[in-house]
Amino acid sequence: MARYTGPACRVCRRHGEKLMLKGARCFTPKCSVMQKHTPPGQHGSARRKVSEYSLLLREKQKARHIYGVLERQFRKHYAEAERRPGQSGENLLQILEMRLDNVVYRLGFAESRRQARQLVQHGHITVNGRVTNIPSCQVKEMDVITWKEGSTKTVLYKVAAQEIESKLIPSWLSLNQDNLSGQVISAPSRSDIETAIDERLIVAFYSR
Repeated sequence: MARYTGPACRVCRRHGEKLMLKGARCFTPKCSVMQKHTPPGQHGSARRKVSEYSLLLREKQKARHIYGVLERQFRKHYAEAERRPGQSGENLLQILEMRLDNVVYRLGFAESRRQARQLVQHGHITVNGRVTNIPSCQVKEMDVITWKEGSTKTVLYKVAAQEIESKLIPSWLSLNQDNLSGQVISAPSRSDIETAIDERLIVAFYSR
């Protein structure tokens, strides 16, 4: 299955809530969820009976869309979450949060996870001084994430430097605003993850 490249706002309307897929635009009146309160499509406003399976599937799909993960990769993340000690749902969210593209987004280097993924893929981001172009790379505690030296002259870097003061950085990350470098202090706990996902429904989906 190829990555979804259609309108991001269409996905938000399908789920009936803001998934923050377009960054700052989601806070403006241009947000399609604010303008249109029905799912996309000709029959979006029609009432439909929602089955239990549909609820579980939608929650799993919502998590996939928020973090920009394909189905096969999402299954791998869930399999890893099951192997780890503790609750599978919380482990899954921790794995998703510790992806390099998500950390770049959380540090305020990008407006959205999609843009963060592009920054990583294009070689603008380094981990512990080495360029890493794999968005799904799992960062570890005490890893230092920063911009590649040559990328500090790009427009993207200058925009990020101007807007970094307005970004809210989670407590499990630290940020040096002077040189736009961040560090992973610890793995995020469930209380640190504010993403509106009910991981119990995802666990129930894969446990069927």
